[in-house]
Amino acid sequence: VQLQASGGGLVQAGDSLRLSCTVSGRTFRQASTTWFRQAPGKDREFVAGIFRSGGNTYYSDSVKGRFAISRDNAKNTVYLQMNSLKPEDTAVYSCAYSSSVILSTIRRESAYAFWGQGTLVTVSS
Repeated sequence: VQLQASGGGLVQAGDSLRLSCTVSGRTFRQASTTWFRQAPGKDREFVAGIFRSGGNTYYSDSVKGRFAISRDNAKNTVYLQMNSLKPEDTAVYSCAYSSSVILSTIRRESAYAFWGQGTLVTVSS
């Protein structure tokens, strides 16, 4: 399985950005795909996830209402639309994939065997 993340960049506070994560090598529709982020000097944290074929979405409290995760099954791609960006959103964003994650573990790094390379998002004040 290969995950290719893209879309990061430098933006100002209040701006929007859309990240993409394309998955190849495995069945996409039945799997869960999630975005995590790691800010400088901090642990990696869950941001948003889309769960298996049902497509239910989950968010961290810090991004709920500002970020939206979606999936295009035809393109094997998951998107993270980030609106009203804040300086504290600055981080390396990584996508993760699992065909076996269960709902209770969707926010755990250890639940995902496959990761993309990360894309840097920098939000200036």
